[in-house]
Amino acid sequence: MRMENYKIGIWLKLLLGVMVVILLLQLTSKYRVRIDMTEEKRYTITDATKEVLSQVKDDLYIEVYLEGELPSNFLRFQTAIRETLEEFEVYTDASLEYRFIDPSQAESQRARNQYYQGLMQQGLQPSNLNLKKDGKQSQIMVFPGLIILAGGQELAVNLLKGSRASSIEDVLNQSIEGLEYEIANGIALVTGNTRKRVGLVYGHDEPDTTELAGFTNLVLSKYDLFRINLPARTTPLTGYDLIVVTKPAKAFTEVEKYLLDQYLIGGGRLLFFLDALGVDMNEASGEGTVAIPYENNLTDMLFKYGVRINNNYVADINCGNTPVVAGNIGDQPQINMLPWPYFPIITNYGNHPVVKNMDALQVRFASEIDSVKADGIKKTPLLFTSANSKVIGAPVRVSYNDLKDELLPEKFVHKPVPIAYLLEGEFQSLYKNRFVPGNFDQSAFRPDGLESKMAVIADGDLIRNEFDLESGNPLPLGVDPYSREHYANETLIMNLMEYLMDDSGLIQARSKEIKIRPLDKARVKQERTKWQLVNIAAPIFLLILFGFAKMYVRKTRYRK
Repeated sequence: MRMENYKIGIWLKLLLGVMVVILLLQLTSKYRVRIDMTEEKRYTITDATKEVLSQVKDDLYIEVYLEGELPSNFLRFQTAIRETLEEFEVYTDASLEYRFIDPSQAESQRARNQYYQGLMQQGLQPSNLNLKKDGKQSQIMVFPGLIILAGGQELAVNLLKGSRASSIEDVLNQSIEGLEYEIANGIALVTGNTRKRVGLVYGHDEPDTTELAGFTNLVLSKYDLFRINLPARTTPLTGYDLIVVTKPAKAFTEVEKYLLDQYLIGGGRLLFFLDALGVDMNEASGEGTVAIPYENNLTDMLFKYGVRINNNYVADINCGNTPVVAGNIGDQPQINMLPWPYFPIITNYGNHPVVKNMDALQVRFASEIDSVKADGIKKTPLLFTSANSKVIGAPVRVSYNDLKDELLPEKFVHKPVPIAYLLEGEFQSLYKNRFVPGNFDQSAFRPDGLESKMAVIADGDLIRNEFDLESGNPLPLGVDPYSREHYANETLIMNLMEYLMDDSGLIQARSKEIKIRPLDKARVKQERTKWQLVNIAAPIFLLILFGFAKMYVRKTRYRK
C-alpha cells in the first residue's frame, strides 16, 4: 500500500507540475512582461514607437538585405536589426513578418547585377566591405537596409547612418542607435492613411524650379508639396502642416508677414532658409566684389520670435573646394580645385535628436545667428562652424585672389558660430499691440499662439541643388558636382521636416545611446592563458564537486 500511495503521489505531483506550466504559459501569452536589464536600456521601445505600432492595421512584411558571409562588426549590426524587429513584433497587433535576404545569392553574375540594380532603383544604397576568409582578402557588396511592404505600398529604408569622419565601428554603433527610429518612421510612412501637406512660398525671387528640383523630389518622396504664391494671397494660410521659405531675394510686405505670423500663431510650423548677404560670384575675379545685404524685411519678425541673422559671413578652415581657372593649356582653361573658406563643412552639431549622429554637410555663404530674448520660447542651436572659424562683418569683400593665400589656423581663431536654430513654444505675434495690416478682420487676429515650432537656417543655398557638369541635369541635394561628394543636406532637411510636423515625438527615438565596451587588447593578450584555464577547468571542477556532494548526501541519507 505504501508503494502504491507513493506512486500515486508521484503521478499527482507530475500532473500538478504540468498544469502549473500550462497555466504559466497561458498567463505569459496574455500578459507580456519584459524587463530591460541593460544600462542604456537598448531594448526599451519608446512610447511614440509603441503608439505607431499599435495603430498598424495592415499586415507588415519586411525584407532585410543583410545576410550571408559578413564581417563580425556587420554581424553585430545584423543581430541588432533582428532584435529590433523582434521587439516590434511584441507591440503590434497586426502580423509582422520579416526575413533576411542575401542579394549575392544569384545564379549568375548578370542576374546578380540586375538584382543589385533593382535594389538601388528602389532606394537602397550599397556598401563595399572587405572580408577576410582563409587568410585571403575579398570584397563584397552589401545593402544594409530593408524594404517595408504593407497595404500595397512599399518603402526602402537605409539603415547605415552616421558620420563618415568616424571609424566604421562608430558608424555602425550610430546606426544601431538609430534603428528604432528609422524602422518605426518607415512603418509610419507606409501605413499612414494621409500624407502631410508642405507649402513652398514663392513670389520673392526665390530659386527657380530647377534649382529646387532636389528639394522637390525629396519632399514628394514622403509628403505632398504645394506652391504658395504669397504676394497674391488674400486669405489665411490653412491646410498646410509645414510652410517653407527658401532664399527670398525680395522684401516681404507687411500683409505677407502677417499671413505667416498668424499661421505660426495658430499652431502652424515654419522652416526658413535665408541669406543675409548676396554676392555675384561672376564678379569675384581680380579685386573681387562686395556682398550686399538682402532686404527681405523679415528681421523684425524673426527678432520677435527669438533670433537674429547678422549681416556677415562665417569662414571656416574646414571647408569645401571651388573651381578656379589657373591658366590655359592651349585653348583649354586649366581648372584647379582650391579650398574656399566660405563653403564650410559642418560636423559640429547641437544636442538634439534632429542632428544626432549626422554625417557632414556643406553650407555656402552662411551667416551667424544670434539668440535674443523671447518669453516662452525654447531656442536650440543645431549647426555650428568648427573651432577654426572666423566671422567677417559687412561690408564683406569676396575675391578669388584670396585663394592664393594659405589657410592658416592662426587666422581662424573664432569660437564655433551657430548658423541654425530650432525654436519651440508659444509664440507672440509680431502685430500684438499694433494695427493689423491690409483688410484683414481685426476680430480674427490672434496675439498669442498655440504651442508650435519653427526653424531658421542662415544659408539659403542649403536647399538649392547643383547641376551635373556633363548632362546639366539637377543633382540630389548635397552632391558636389566636381568631387561628387554626397553631403548630409538631404538628411538634415528631412529630419527637420519630420520633427516640425511630428507631434507624436517619434524622433525622440534618435536620442537612444548604446555604449561600445571594447575589450582591453593589452590585458587580453597578457591574461589570455589564465582565462582559458578558468573557462576550461572551472566547469569541470564544479561538476566533479557537485558529483561528490550528491554522492555524500545519498550515502548519509540511506545510512540513516
